[in-house]
Amino acid sequence: MAPRLQALELLPDAAGQARVRADWDALAAAGLPSQAQHRGATNAPHVTLLPAPVLDAALLDRARDGLAPLLPVRVRAAGLVVLGGPRVTLARLVDAPDALVAAVLALRAAAPATPHPGWLAHVTLARRLDRADVGRAVELLGHEDVELDLVALRHWDPAGADGAGATTTLVGPDGLSAASPPPAAP
Repeated sequence: MAPRLQALELLPDAAGQARVRADWDALAAAGLPSQAQHRGATNAPHVTLLPAPVLDAALLDRARDGLAPLLPVRVRAAGLVVLGGPRVTLARLVDAPDALVAAVLALRAAAPATPHPGWLAHVTLARRLDRADVGRAVELLGHEDVELDLVALRHWDPAGADGAGATTTLVGPDGLSAASPPPAAP
């Protein structure tokens, strides 16, 4: 079994989380695989920017410095994509602004190892979906584009403190780094 990778992820605001979770719930209600069935505490709708075996402090700093000025950013989750073999992953492709794409590609180029080149921006809706069920899932989810406001950058570490996975917010919804002091009260 391949080792689990750490990841840098962008998370949508509450409205975007609710929209993605509605897709998850619709799939689950129809008896199809869905990310809603993933009960891990760190499971949340997200766009993975960079998976790698190790993301060191220098790379996390670079991510924070390069992406914080771009957040929040509105993206369009348009169209569905099927990834994989006999059992597939179903996701919404994410159409991101050029500045975000450039920042992510620069970050990926600086990473010591990534499992694949380039960046296929997407939000995962279901994993391990039988190919025979793809048509039903697509019909259920429809073809309507979804706008998401990505507001936070987090680091996900599958090892975590207890081996169950842990996240660290690098840039919060207010655009401040988690390490930054809060603004002074007026």
